[in-house]
Amino acid sequence: MKIVDLITWFESWANPAWQESWDNCGWQIEPGVLQSPARVLVCLTPTLAVMEEAIALRESGIPVNLIFAHHPLIFYPPKSLCTGDAIAEMARLAFTHNIGIYTAHTNFDQVEDGTADVLGQILSLQASTPIVPTQPGLGYGRVGNLPTSLTLQELLTTIHARLHPDKLLFSPTVDLQQQISRVAVLGGSGASFIQAVVKTGAQVYLTSDCKFHQFQESRDAGLIILDAGHYATERPACDRLVEKFQALSVDWVQLSQKDEDFRQFFP
Repeated sequence: MKIVDLITWFESWANPAWQESWDNCGWQIEPGVLQSPARVLVCLTPTLAVMEEAIALRESGIPVNLIFAHHPLIFYPPKSLCTGDAIAEMARLAFTHNIGIYTAHTNFDQVEDGTADVLGQILSLQASTPIVPTQPGLGYGRVGNLPTSLTLQELLTTIHARLHPDKLLFSPTVDLQQQISRVAVLGGSGASFIQAVVKTGAQVYLTSDCKFHQFQESRDAGLIILDAGHYATERPACDRLVEKFQALSVDWVQLSQKDEDFRQFFP
């Protein structure tokens, strides 16, 4: 399958036109690879570490020619490209080694098997629907019912075992034995959706990047927030994307081993 055919297929599923006005989905750098057989490295964030991984694979005999990322490389138009600047270095290496960079961000968040949908599947949510619908069957986040109710302690243990977050933050509660049956999820930064989640009747909201006062807002609204971190809540969708590309018989596809969380905790 050629890269142009892979991108055409993807955009028929997660149309870049669905992205938010502030977003930058689609081609970030296209160095003339559209007609080449697709050999894809999938990642959450396109960084120099991922680019160096792609180059190392090329040098080992695997001619990687596309980095397919969830987070955009370029959010805002750069005013200059100078040596030592990360975006400039990515552009230089992309053109030097003929490696394209393509991004699917808020369009990928909304679709079936996108970031939120995969997170809901990991928790086996039933009768799942978007927290905020954007068009029929699509939208941001997912809310649904657990197959069987769990105590909050059991739910925390389940999430920790399935997502492997470095840290799992949760709202203060006096009762870890509280029964939980309805859960909302949204991968990545989901704090702005708290009030929308409250309206769904969810008891727990799994997301990331919540600040101090957003935990307060959630507590005052009677909603338990679980913050598993940006990386842990979105990386599983990248893994699912690899599976989808494999099902298309793409020449070569692999999940990046150099994706970074950007956060470490001590100890």
